Amino acid sequence: MKPADTTDAQYPVSDTVSTAMTVAGSDSGGGAGIQADLKAFSALGVYGASTITALTAQNTCSVAGIHEVPAQFVRQQLDTVLSDIRIDAIKIGMLANVQIIETISDVLAEHASIPVVLDPVMVAKSGDTLLHAEAIDALRYHLFPRATLITPNIPEAALLLGEPEASSLSEMQDQAQKLASLGSDSVLLKGGHLHSADSTDILLYEGELHRFTQPRIQTRNTHGTGCTLSSAITALIARGMGVPDAVEAAERYVHEAIAQADSLDIGSGHGPVHHFHAMWSQP
Repeated sequence: MKPADTTDAQYPVSDTVSTAMTVAGSDSGGGAGIQADLKAFSALGVYGASTITALTAQNTCSVAGIHEVPAQFVRQQLDTVLSDIRIDAIKIGMLANVQIIETISDVLAEHASIPVVLDPVMVAKSGDTLLHAEAIDALRYHLFPRATLITPNIPEAALLLGEPEASSLSEMQDQAQKLASLGSDSVLLKGGHLHSADSTDILLYEGELHRFTQPRIQTRNTHGTGCTLSSAITALIARGMGVPDAVEAAERYVHEAIAQADSLDIGSGHGPVHHFHAMWSQP
């Protein structure tokens, strides 16, 4: 039976429901992590499954604690979902440690036909560290070659490359090329940390560079932006879009989610973006 079309008209729901899985940490405040991913999947008409890699005690101001899920239980979650539910695309976020990274790599090797969007989450919006330093090498070695697309921001790209942060679009382009050489099919380097009137993300796909520029929105309510963008791209790939088109549509979705973020008025710190801006009626 065809589901009700409650999404924006540019994301019509098909006769067959598409599916995606997020493999990431849980944000108890609901703004980032698997909560943001599942909200984005739903907003874009995709059924979402999840594998939790870590639990965080987190709100809009800080991360008070992190409990890492044992790698063998991460494996059990993945195997259980994949043995029963067709998964059209996988988004990977917070991974915490080397053992979890190696476990996920082993599972992806067994399901190599599923597109993978890897968001190398290392630091929370509050500044709290979410990935052990020794896990950075494991991330590059084990998961980059298995990723259809990686989506680092400027600080994450610098950490991954062992270089200073890019301070211009030309430096972003150079670092995107270097990241692609680590094995991923394509790279979306997010430019939100540049000090400019506009925010430009750079996509390197099949050797070609694409720029996606949006006016910068003056709000502090941007918690979960990176998670939301990568999960939106995943949802749209799950629905059959190619990478450049999925990135372009996801960029529009996230821009509007940020533009409507202040209407939520959640928390006293960096509040979440509005995942359901196209569905909830405005006050």
